[in-house]
Amino acid sequence: MSTATQHPTTPAATAYPSPSLLRLATAGSVDDGKSTLVGRLLHDTKSVLADQMAAVEQASRRRGWTGELADLALLTDGLRAEREQGITIDVAYRYFATARRSFILADCPGHVQYTRNTVTGASTADVVVVLVDARNGVVEQTRRHLAVIGLLRAPHVVVALNKIDLVEDAEAVHAGVSADVAALARTFGIEDVRVVPVSALLGDNVVERSSRTPWYAGPTLLELLETLPAESEVDEPLRFPVQLVIRPQQGAVDPAFVDYRGYAGHVASGAVSVGDEVVVSPSGLRTTVTGIDRGGVSVERAEAPLSVTLRLADQLDISRGDLIAGAAEAPHPVQQAEAVLCWLAEAPLVPGARVLVKHGTRTVRARVTALHERLDVAAMEVVPVTGGAELNDLVRVSLTLAEPLPLEDYALSRDGGSLLVVDPHDGTTLAAGMVGAELRV
Repeated sequence: MSTATQHPTTPAATAYPSPSLLRLATAGSVDDGKSTLVGRLLHDTKSVLADQMAAVEQASRRRGWTGELADLALLTDGLRAEREQGITIDVAYRYFATARRSFILADCPGHVQYTRNTVTGASTADVVVVLVDARNGVVEQTRRHLAVIGLLRAPHVVVALNKIDLVEDAEAVHAGVSADVAALARTFGIEDVRVVPVSALLGDNVVERSSRTPWYAGPTLLELLETLPAESEVDEPLRFPVQLVIRPQQGAVDPAFVDYRGYAGHVASGAVSVGDEVVVSPSGLRTTVTGIDRGGVSVERAEAPLSVTLRLADQLDISRGDLIAGAAEAPHPVQQAEAVLCWLAEAPLVPGARVLVKHGTRTVRARVTALHERLDVAAMEVVPVTGGAELNDLVRVSLTLAEPLPLEDYALSRDGGSLLVVDPHDGTTLAAGMVGAELRV
């Protein structure tokens, strides 16, 4: 059986409450050192198994690695193509924990053509760590990532100013990048952003404080990640997209299940209790929750992000794709909407395009009736769309839906205001969309 890599004995950990969960994503330009930073986090928090570390050490030697440690980037670059090219192509998910918090980490690629994977990783993140090479400062891809993060409303952004050991006047570089990042944060509506000078290769200010940056008095990257508040979905209104209808089973051995009809799904936001009045969208029918089943056990209450089965007082026509919401704050279904799309396809988007729109568990036919403007990241301008939207463009569009959907403003609900645009011919994802969002510079 594998055992964790042995490290020198450390002082006993401070007693903390039960670890909370933080969803973390990384972004940045190619070769900024994202995978190395993630590998350093995993290694220095003792989250690497001995056999994993041995395999990475062997792979590092085969590649001619001469560093003190193995090439820590290989801990996350799992695809053969990634290891051969020394880049990240796919989103690599990793799990680790400290005494204070558990983490789900998405290491996203840096190449422009893989920006769509950054959207995937950042869409559900509580914190996005954006790497900036201290030698290059803020570049176009940094601006693009910050624009996407601002649209996705990630609650916290941490800029890891990497390779700080390779610049001469590190303090001045840190001050300059901090000013540039603060200006971009104001532009894109990012409310909380911090800049931490690090060296992923040497471990400076990643987990342990570095003596090589005496001018920096702030927390290390891990200290910051351990203390940032995670976004709570429980305080939001109830949203329960129905995934499956569990119908009565003829000939059931247990008489309790003969007349059973439940609606299984994931509590996307809010909480639901037995006795709550709810509304089913898009029909608008009202009913009351009479039971909540979780793993074969009846419970009185369920909150995000649990998956449960709801039992209702009335025999309503409910199917997959319907939304069960709290009666007091139910969304109003619409057939016309405006959204900002991050276009993820090689083929351009043109006015009049016929697509599928997926919202929650429901998919409907739709048409892109107009393309209004797009964000020119290089020039930092919002400009009219001429022709169509290209790969990685952020563009505001109008949509006409064949059937009503309970769309909400993304600024109020990340779940209720998000959608996917899908190719009706082959089912590929064409765009990620934010309802009611605006392009700003």
